[in-house]
Amino acid sequence: MDVEQDVGRGSRRGLRPDLYAAGAAVLLFATAAVVGQAIENSDGSLHLAWAPLYAWWSPQVGPGTPAAITVAVAVIAYGPGLAARLPWRALVPVTWFVAMAWTWSLALIDGWHYGIERRLTTRYEYLTVIDRFDDIGATLRGFTQHILIDSPDHWPPHIAGHPPAATLTFVWLDRIGLGGGGWAGVFCITVGASAAAAVLIAVRSLADETLARRAAPFVALAPAAVWVGASADGYFAAVAAWAVALLALAATGGRRVPALVYGFGSGVLLGFTGYLSYGLTLFSIIAVAVLLLTWRQWPRTLLLPLLAGAAVVPVAFTLAGFNWWEAYHLLVERYYQGAGAIRPYWYFVWGNLACTVLLVGLAGVAGLRRTLATVPDAVRRLRAGAPTSTDRLLGLVLAGLLMVLVADFSGMSKAETERIWLPFAFWLLPATALLPRGGQRGWLVAQVTVALAINHLFHTGW
Repeated sequence: MDVEQDVGRGSRRGLRPDLYAAGAAVLLFATAAVVGQAIENSDGSLHLAWAPLYAWWSPQVGPGTPAAITVAVAVIAYGPGLAARLPWRALVPVTWFVAMAWTWSLALIDGWHYGIERRLTTRYEYLTVIDRFDDIGATLRGFTQHILIDSPDHWPPHIAGHPPAATLTFVWLDRIGLGGGGWAGVFCITVGASAAAAVLIAVRSLADETLARRAAPFVALAPAAVWVGASADGYFAAVAAWAVALLALAATGGRRVPALVYGFGSGVLLGFTGYLSYGLTLFSIIAVAVLLLTWRQWPRTLLLPLLAGAAVVPVAFTLAGFNWWEAYHLLVERYYQGAGAIRPYWYFVWGNLACTVLLVGLAGVAGLRRTLATVPDAVRRLRAGAPTSTDRLLGLVLAGLLMVLVADFSGMSKAETERIWLPFAFWLLPATALLPRGGQRGWLVAQVTVALAINHLFHTGW
């Protein structure tokens, strides 16, 4: 069946429902902003200058402004056509390059110092504790002793809030001569932008190449790039994205040996994500979804290398003396020693979703609307034993949406989700493949408008 027919069959395909969904998303964010400002003015319990974002009102232009506009105009004008025509082997690195150019240009709107170099050196960030890792083994063994606020020499928020692999990444960069905020920013942007390439590979493997090509301009030009540059969460997003991409390749590649290699690599990265961020254990949801979507294809021996790979990092850290479960429980306690105890759950449980609108953009919202509208038909086809490539795309997007909802209702996501949920947001963006080809440029305009407005009107530090 033709992808265009498959995308539209059984769903309300007109532009009007998409515009209604986009309008509702704008209204959601506006409501979150108005209500958030009222709460903050009343009792200050949000601890946010410009709720629901962790941001400050700071209209500006900078050296990245002309570059960002140039990248945006070029992708809007030529992106859809090139995505449809380029050889696949060229499209993947080109998408990575465009995502990097977009992320760099947005970050440089704040200039080199404030947009990149300073981001990972503030008092909350990883680079402030590099000198405490002179003896890595001893630091790992004593890591949990410094998580709580009332503990001696307690870790700054981001170090306490993550397993030590996050901090160790920057320790290792420092050890190979790439120390300082500048190199840390370069690393996070370069690696983080590669998530766009990983998403395309996964979509092509699980669904089909046509859908991956249709999503490519939107993934490359995602508003999420505002927070990829430069934050460690952009780096986390890329690691998680490549874990999914490798699993998709393993499950659909057909040949046994490459499948086992990809499966082991995916397992290693999945295990690593759990030691970059506690919340990334939710990627088990999307891993299970990939296996279910490809149930008839993947060799049953795939589970062995996948599970073996997933054990590598946890075993290594455990043998080094770091207790993940103890650290996680202490983190929960630390969370409620700070702003997490004051910030109202009832506001953030929907305010976080307003922030997600900015991550995926209005095109992402319209794509999600089409995803949900297409689910009933997809269920009927699955029951009939005749799933299509679009149905597998829906499964991938719905797994991404489920990760967001679990994180949202957990109560451990109160504010800063526009940064923290970057790894999840990249798996909502493939829904843009469901948008009609003729309207792609209009939706791309909406995407870049969101990103440019954020970085020109706000300072998005953390």
